[in-house]
Amino acid sequence: MGRIGATVPSFCLNRIRPLVRIRSKNHSHFSKSEEEEEEKNNSGNVEKEKSCVDVVNVKPASVIIGRKIMIVVDSSPEAKNAIQWALTHTVQSQDLAILLYVTKPSNPGEEAIKEVAPRVSQFLSCMKILCQQKRPEVQIEVAVAEGKEKGPAIVEEAKKQGVALLVLGQKKRSTTWRLLMMWAGNKVAAGGVVEYCIQNATCMALAVRKKSKKLGGYLITTKRQKDFWLLA
Repeated sequence: MGRIGATVPSFCLNRIRPLVRIRSKNHSHFSKSEEEEEEKNNSGNVEKEKSCVDVVNVKPASVIIGRKIMIVVDSSPEAKNAIQWALTHTVQSQDLAILLYVTKPSNPGEEAIKEVAPRVSQFLSCMKILCQQKRPEVQIEVAVAEGKEKGPAIVEEAKKQGVALLVLGQKKRSTTWRLLMMWAGNKVAAGGVVEYCIQNATCMALAVRKKSKKLGGYLITTKRQKDFWLLA
């Protein structure tokens, strides 16, 4: 949206003229009525020029704040594909991109668990730098969520952050594997973490999977559309 009043209107410029007319002593024959009329005209010119200045001094509109877009990250190739797709196809310059990493709940009594936090912090720092190098104009933040089950932890964190879009990387699962998980009674595992998030997130959630090196493009899955091929 352009700035209002960036250029002084022509009608304002045309009306800029001396506000006081200096009369010599030889013009003492002016009547009182003529002097009053002249003062009235001068007063009107002051008001018009003041309005022009007010137009010029209008402050520009405030910066538009965009959406919050959450991208689930880890060390897998699928998560990297999700970041690549989101930064090139979805995230705009005014948006806020949040990189979310999910960990298991920590147990203070176990020394091995205490070493996880520094590694996660270093990993997220590297991912943030890579995203900033690719899209320096976009604001990037990182977040860590804990949960016994990854799917519910992601959905809860997305709701807590108030994001508008949740992006996840997805790997191809065989039909046999899905049937085995359903037979075992694990509904979350049967559909996978990604499917759980798509079905249960309060915001729009989509899964990104690279189709193939040969064909290129991405397969996008949402709540209403499955494996939509986006050739880009």
